[in-house]
Order: sequence, then structure tokens, then C-alpha cells
Amino acid sequence: MILTIDIGNTNIVLGGFIRHELQFTARIATNAFITEDEYAAKIQSVLVLHQVTDAIEGAIISSVVPPLNTVMKKALRIVCGVEALLVEPGIKTGVNLLFDNPAATGADLICACAAAKQLYCSPALIIDIGTATKILLINKDGALIGASIIPGVEIGLKALASGTAQLPQISLEAPPSVIGKNTIDCMRSGVVFGNASLLDGMIDRFNEEMGEELPVIATGGLAPTIIPHCKHTFICDHDLVLKGLDIIYEKNCSLTNEKSKRS
Repeated sequence: MILTIDIGNTNIVLGGFIRHELQFTARIATNAFITEDEYAAKIQSVLVLHQVTDAIEGAIISSVVPPLNTVMKKALRIVCGVEALLVEPGIKTGVNLLFDNPAATGADLICACAAAKQLYCSPALIIDIGTATKILLINKDGALIGASIIPGVEIGLKALASGTAQLPQISLEAPPSVIGKNTIDCMRSGVVFGNASLLDGMIDRFNEEMGEELPVIATGGLAPTIIPHCKHTFICDHDLVLKGLDIIYEKNCSLTNEKSKRS
């Protein structure tokens, strides 16, 4: 089994693959201040829960929280005895980055593009709705040619509550109507339907600039909350980044095995 780990700003998502089939997923909270031993305990608990404690043969990490990169690699050595691969400059991804500064591109975005290119279609738009909402554009060759980054759904919701005197903290779910009749439903309408409309508008702008109707692939922890209220048609894949990690691991597995032999 290959253990894939996506370290995000809010959550760390783990997935186990056997011959490219996803066997389980799990989420733990991101905390940049705990040690490799504490993360090892958390990972061990996940593996025990899914009864795969002795099944891990390799691991790969994508991260947008640099302080956790070394911590997580050490934790995986403790728990699994493997030298994890890190998605970073120099690794084989199969994704050409046509950005001004390719080295600054988020590892999670690269993984999403790798999966979209191999499993779905290109050109395409990829929308990742997480702590931030990212819209990625890949061309017919699967190269990442541009993106848009939007303040995240929950960031907006928290800012709305914390920046006003009378608006409360609320759970994130769709109200029964866009026309709210009470404070909570009014807030939910703005956040859920407002973000759905934002995505519809951005998709139209991307299509207009590209001169064609692009397929749209949606992923991310908040996609199930927002995407059903959009007017465009989506391919939804909640585990797109994990699948991309598995694809990238295979492209680099010979390098990983060689490192393990030397350590």
C-alpha cells in the first residue's frame, strides 16, 4: 500500500492506495506546533483504525505548510519505516508549469493537475474549494498555464462574523431559499449561493478568454457544499489531490526505492 498525505492549511488528508485503487481516506487537523512523535501517534491511530498498520510500502507528501515537511517525513519513518517522497522542485510530475515562478506553485495544485491530466481530460478547469478556492487552467497538453486564487468559503464566513457586531458564528450549509428570512439563513444564502455564483461567473470568464467551453473538475473539502448550487456542469472528484499523489509516486518510485536502500 502507498500512503499519500496532503498537508493543507486546515487539515491533513491521508489516503491509502493499492494498485492505484483508493482503499481509505482520513483527516487530521493541521497543527504546525506539534512534534514528529505526536504526528506519528496520530498516523498510527489512523492506520490501526483502517487495519493497515503493516501494509505501508511507500509514502508521498504534498504540503503547503513548509514547517511540517520534515516533521511529517520523520513521523512516517517512525510509524512505517519508509522514506517519504516530497512533491517539490525536481520531482517528476508529468505537469509542465507555465508560471512566472514555477517553484512557487503549490504542491497540491500540481497533484490535482497530474490527476486531471491522466484520469479525466485536458484542456480543463480544475476548481479546488478548500481553505482558499483555487481555479486552475490546464491546456490540451496538461500543462498548468494559469490560475485564480479566491478567499476561501470558510474564511469569508469567519470574517463576516468576526468583523461585525451582531452577526453570529454559524455552521456552513445551504438555506432553503436564496431569500433569507432570518439572520442565519441570510448569512448562509450569501456564503453558499454567493460562492456558487462567483464560481459560475469565473468559469464564464475563463471560457470567454480561452474561446471555448472547458470541462470543469471540482475537488476540495467544501466542494460538496458549494458545487450543487452552481449552474455549470462539473466532474466531481473529492480525492483528486490524493490520486495525483499516487500517480506522481509511481513516476518516481524507482528513485524512492533507491533512497530507501541507501538509508
